[in-house]
Amino acid sequence: MFICALFIAPLAGVVPAAATAPALITVGVLMMGQVKSIEWDDFLYAFPAFMTIILMPFSGSIANGISAGIVSYVILAVFSNLVSKNKVKIHWLMWILTVLILCRYIFLGGE
Repeated sequence: MFICALFIAPLAGVVPAAATAPALITVGVLMMGQVKSIEWDDFLYAFPAFMTIILMPFSGSIANGISAGIVSYVILAVFSNLVSKNKVKIHWLMWILTVLILCRYIFLGGE
């Protein structure tokens, strides 16, 4: 697929940036439509969702927003497990992603 993309990629350069704006707006509207299903009464889920939503436009990077949401969720879940009796199970993939994200920002400076 990557070899095929080498031949198709120059075609993407033909499309002007102004033509991609409607697609980005549509994606943004679809993403915001999912906000209603977030458990805003539960801080463990509300804060990482808020960090994700806010940091995407403020940092200019979807990756930074998602990274903030993942790391903040794991940190809050760890503190929640230390403080409360209700234990939150943190998926193993969240641990791996958190370590990779922290390594990215520590060693690469978030480039």
